[in-house]
This record gives sequence, structure tokens and C-alpha cells, in this order.
Amino acid sequence: MTTGEPALLCTADGEVFRGRSVGAAGVTTGEAVFNTSMTGYQEILTDPSYAGQVVVMTSSHIGNYGVSEDDDQSSRPAVSGFVVRSMSRRDSNWRSQGALGDYLRSHGVVAMADVDTRRLTRHIRDRGAMPVAVGVGVDQPELLEMAASAPSMVGRDLVSLVTTDHAYTLDAVGTRRGRVVAIDLGMKRDILANLSGRGFEVDVVPAGTGANQVLALEPDGVFVSNGPGDPEPLVTAIETLRGLLGKVPLFGICLGHQLLGLATGASTYKLPFGHHGGNHPVRRLEDGRVEITAQNHGFAVDMWSLAGRPAPERSGLAGPDLLPNVVESRFGPLVPTHQNLNDGTLEGMRLVDVPAFSVQYHPESAPGPRDARGLFDQFTRLIEGESG
Repeated sequence: MTTGEPALLCTADGEVFRGRSVGAAGVTTGEAVFNTSMTGYQEILTDPSYAGQVVVMTSSHIGNYGVSEDDDQSSRPAVSGFVVRSMSRRDSNWRSQGALGDYLRSHGVVAMADVDTRRLTRHIRDRGAMPVAVGVGVDQPELLEMAASAPSMVGRDLVSLVTTDHAYTLDAVGTRRGRVVAIDLGMKRDILANLSGRGFEVDVVPAGTGANQVLALEPDGVFVSNGPGDPEPLVTAIETLRGLLGKVPLFGICLGHQLLGLATGASTYKLPFGHHGGNHPVRRLEDGRVEITAQNHGFAVDMWSLAGRPAPERSGLAGPDLLPNVVESRFGPLVPTHQNLNDGTLEGMRLVDVPAFSVQYHPESAPGPRDARGLFDQFTRLIEGESG
């Protein structure tokens, strides 16, 4: 494949989108999701939470500031494919170390430009996230068949593809305040920077690490990271959290939030098209303050499953009445702490009797915004309250 060669994207339900190649040769399949961030495309490409997905950028112009190794969130791109409306013909930024197109080709990422991403985004919003096939040199009927036969995200364990294969340790930056064990489900590098930068020595362990192995490291706190795919197949990680709750302070984000919900006895469900982007408004229920957050997830925790009744139907704007005030879990009372203002879904929760809390979004803000970085300070306070 050469840059500019005609390319096709076919959806599982038979829609066809045309464009040109701006990435590597070949054909790829994955679940198509749209991301509403205007910047941060390199952080998005290298976020392991996107494993198994083809990312469609809604911003009309991508690539103008090039790429820099400092922006990588993992060792290589994790996306299955990348789709944009317009790819910049040149990069212009003092930090740039190369063009986005060259970066995509060097890492083997199949990518398309000149796609009607507005129509594609509307299709995903109307029909839900679905498998697609992207590439060139393949007949349209064959590409349609590949899209229709591609697996759904539901029931897939993708964490095993992106978790670290060995444990390792990062030194604390500045004065050492304690030790945190970080369970890597597909963790971004800036998360580690936010933990070590607050004075914690961080022991990073694979997703399959058991509770006894974690406790043997004598952590002052445990962090459970973001990651890709459906949380329900991750039985080992769920049992690990059950073995840790009540024994050590715990903070989970994204997939870690969903696993905490499952560990407490709640259920999870797949969202129609998920939350992907850097402009999602989230209300803090304790004081009504709204934060703009970076998000990337396709599943959510259903607290009503612990209340023994279905969620109320939404009427008008998303309000706190769409979430229960408190529910009883296997670890005591569980309260919602944050709510998505776009659709009213749960964005954060806290156990009352056990030092554990979680949020559905990305407080490390890579890419931004940085409104939620204070959650790492909240984790620090929780640790110091337990140890002191």
C-alpha cells in the first residue's frame, strides 16, 4: 500500500465509507468508536484501552503538530485502526520528531483519511459501536464479510494482550511517601508519572497477580488501572480485588472502576457507543461541581443491580435521581460520587466502610483536560489516613 491509495471502511451492518490510505499496508478489523478530542491523537493511539478498536476522530484536522516520543503512553500504538477526515500534509511544532503518517506506517497501523467521519459518527451513534473492516486491495464484498464476521467486544478478554509480562518497580520522585502496587490492565505511562511524582515507589504487576502476591509486597495502597475490553471475563482480577478490599486502600480508574463494581457484587453493561474523548462533563455529587474529563470506555457499572430494581427512565436532563443514593454491597454501603452529565451514567463510587474508591474516567489527563488530577491527591490522603 502506498500513501494516497484508495481505501475502504465497511461496517458490520453493510455501510461503506471511502477514503485514502495514510497508514500501513494491509487490512484490519475492530470495533469502531468515535473520539471527540481535538488534540492528543498520539496519546489516543498509544492508549492500551483502545486494543481491538478502530478509532474515528471527529475533529476535522489531525496531525498538524506531528509526533513526539514524550507523548507515547505505551511502547507502541494499541489501536486496531485509525480514521480521520483530514490528515495534515506537514507537521509544525517545536516538539515534533516526525509526521503522523510516517509514525502510523512505521508502527504498522492501518489508517484512512478523507473519510466522511461526520456520517460515520452519526452511524455509530444511531446504530451503536460495531465491528468494521478497513483496508485496501480487497474487494468490497470480501471486506463487508470480514466486518460482519469480526468479533464483538462483549465477552472478550483483551487485557491479556496489553498487560505487562513481568513485574517492575519505579522509584519515587522526591521524598518517598510510601509504596503503591499498580495492577496493570493496560496502564498508561502518565498514570505512573502521577503516582511516582507524588512520592510513591510503584511496583507494577501483571493483571493476573493474586491478592496474596500483592499483599506480600507490603503496599500502602493499590492502584487498579485502565484497560481494554469487557470487564466480566476478568475473573482472576475480580477475585484479586475481593481479596484486597478492606486490607489496603484501593483506587481504580476506567476498567479498574468496572472491576471494583464487579468485586462488590454489582453488574456491568455495554454502553451503546461508549464515552471516548476529552470533553465529557462529570458532576461531583457531593458538591455539584462539574469537571471536564478525558474518557475512553465502552462499559459501565450498574449500581441499580445492587438495589434490586431497574434504573429509572430518564426524562429531560441527566440528574442525580438516575443513580441510587446508596446501595448495600458485599463490602458494605456503596455510594455514587460522580455522574456523567451527557447520559446520566455512573462515573465514580466509594465504599463507606472500606478505604476504596474509583472513577470511570482518566484523571492522569493524557491527553487533557486536567480537572480531575486531584483524584491522585485524594488517593494519597486515603493512604496517609490509613497508615498514619
